[in-house]
Amino acid sequence: MSGKASGSAPRSRRTLILIALVAVAPVVASYAAYYWFPREKQVNYGELLPTRPAPEITGTARGATFRLADLRGKWVIVTAAPGACDAACAGALYATRQARTIQGQEMERVARVWLVVDDAEPDPAIAAEQPDLTVVRAPTGALAEWPAGADRIYLVDPLGNLVLAWPRDPDIKAMAKDVTRLLRASRIG
Repeated sequence: MSGKASGSAPRSRRTLILIALVAVAPVVASYAAYYWFPREKQVNYGELLPTRPAPEITGTARGATFRLADLRGKWVIVTAAPGACDAACAGALYATRQARTIQGQEMERVARVWLVVDDAEPDPAIAAEQPDLTVVRAPTGALAEWPAGADRIYLVDPLGNLVLAWPRDPDIKAMAKDVTRLLRASRIG
């Protein structure tokens, strides 16, 4: 009997070690994957902004007073440019329109705003090309308190917070992908 007891001890020890290895293996594998195969650090294309309320903008749209707060409940893409919309301005407006259109059925959750920051009158042809665009005559320094001023295209969430800032000449598909991700993740707006 003593021979059987001493033979089963090494087998029991091996079983215990095997169980411990099986329990520890996923933890070791996860650490190895995390440090040896890091994933892409940034998933979004636009610059993620610190969460804070968007500075209030007040202006005139279609002869009535406009406040950015009036669009609460929608995702708002905001761009600012002079009324004599140059090629860069036209490109930014086109990019915002395409990013919204790509959302398909969800595009009604997204509003677009063009802040006209000078006294020049926008070309009526631009308004005809951009039927869903809200054109707002705003004071010259309307975006002075925003992180990058008028040099960016901004996304404001349905609660009125700044979320993302894209370059003035964005990659339209990447911009639309950012908006798609946010719309999918959010049930507000």
